[in-house]
Amino acid sequence: MSSKPIYITEFDLHRLQKLIQESQYTNYRKSNYLDTLKKELDRAKIVAPELIPSNIITMNSRVVLQDIETGEEETYTLVFPEDADIELNKVSVLAPIGTGMIGYEVGDVFDWPVPSGFRNLKVMKIIYQPEASGDFHL
Repeated sequence: MSSKPIYITEFDLHRLQKLIQESQYTNYRKSNYLDTLKKELDRAKIVAPELIPSNIITMNSRVVLQDIETGEEETYTLVFPEDADIELNKVSVLAPIGTGMIGYEVGDVFDWPVPSGFRNLKVMKIIYQPEASGDFHL
């Protein structure tokens, strides 16, 4: 987890806070990733959806990340848990990499814990960001 500020839209913040609250009654309640998401939201700068820069990863964004060590690029869509589908590269915001990427911008590098250790990832490109496309409530 980086100390660099991240950016979250007001709409995403409200949905993520609701997710955190509802997760207290599910199997996620004991998840370290839930606590990490809370910490990420606590340090986030909150922005109106219409004002979020197009180079910031928001919910439902499709992004290209590069593993700094291997140079391998991977494309993911950041989604809410109910929409996650690893076969379609739709990663939950409650998954380690999902919690890690929210709010970062193109060019940012972040370390994030994964079951096998840490990954050092760079945000290479945002293929689709809902807000940049005028979809403010996706």
